[in-house]
Amino acid sequence: MQTAIFGGGCFWCTEAVFQMLRGVEKVESGYAGGTKENPSYEAVSSGTTGHAEVIRVTYDPAVISYEDLLTVFFGSHDPTTPNRQGNDVGEQYRSIILYTDDAQKEAAEKLIKELQADITDHTRIVTQVVPLGTFFKAEDYHQNYYNDNKSAPYCQIIIESKIKKVRDRFAKLLKEGVK
Repeated sequence: MQTAIFGGGCFWCTEAVFQMLRGVEKVESGYAGGTKENPSYEAVSSGTTGHAEVIRVTYDPAVISYEDLLTVFFGSHDPTTPNRQGNDVGEQYRSIILYTDDAQKEAAEKLIKELQADITDHTRIVTQVVPLGTFFKAEDYHQNYYNDNKSAPYCQIIIESKIKKVRDRFAKLLKEGVK
């Protein structure tokens, strides 16, 4: 098993997307990329810790590649919007990849270069690619949020639209039975 750390806005959305992928064994919401030790949701939400809301994906590279995870990551959020995803605004919602080794760094930088070359509207990919310092697991009520709160308005309006987009674009990467 290997791990990948991604931040693409609200971790509830990102967690729900990656939980659907074959080869993904576990997805944990958390915080990384900042300076405060053991940050709380309230501290991260205040924008004073430097942390981003991220997910830690534990996956089987024999089933799904890191490159496929990157492709879903970039295809499920807007990597050209600094410190914002939809109505979520602040550096805690920035687009960020926290790599664990040189191979992850190189794969991320290579894909960003390819994606940037395809952009014709003069926007720039602003996704940060930085080494992972410490991953801090978020509070229990943030874990498995979508699956535990499907009737919540945020889940129905925001998360379900992201899930639909991923289902449509990446059907070949979904776990069996995910529709």
